[in-house]
Amino acid sequence: MRQINAVKTIPVPEGVTVTIKNRKVTVTGPRGTLARDFQHLRIDLAVDKTKKSSSVRAELWFGNRASLACMRTVLAHISNMIKGVTVGFQFKMKYVYAHFPINLVISKDAKTVEVKNYLGEKKERTVQMLGDTVAKLSKDIDGTKDEITVEGSSLDDVSQSCANIQQIARVKDKDIRKFLDGVYVSYRGNIVQED
Repeated sequence: MRQINAVKTIPVPEGVTVTIKNRKVTVTGPRGTLARDFQHLRIDLAVDKTKKSSSVRAELWFGNRASLACMRTVLAHISNMIKGVTVGFQFKMKYVYAHFPINLVISKDAKTVEVKNYLGEKKERTVQMLGDTVAKLSKDIDGTKDEITVEGSSLDDVSQSCANIQQIARVKDKDIRKFLDGVYVSYRGNIVQED
């Protein structure tokens, strides 16, 4: 059964500007600019501005269950973009090892992470950070041993960079119940901590 008309809105906080043209959404805030293209979906997107506040409105005509779900997903993506340009995203990853200590080396520009001595192997595994994502060793920040911090404005880029680090240090040809060595996400939060 199709719903004749569905409308959902999300508020835009002060200090953030959202522009929408041809379903291409650009969000600008204190931490930078993020852009995303939603042209593959048949959803009307618009910015409603009043004197006090503004909001992003998504409207769908004659939508079935799947397209109504897409409308909520689009608004969730825009909400994550707004959160990214205001408070940013921070993931912390711990490296776990039983015998051979894993070493992570980060380049000077904080865009490349090298995993060394994984399960005693001589091979060096390299991961490039995506977008504006940067990596830092936690022992340089707060003294935490065996931890890396990955930060950025785009949730997609930060989480995919962490996933790439986890996948590059994956156990192959061994029982994964016994060999638990690797680099795993231990914390998800924001760069700017709210009081």
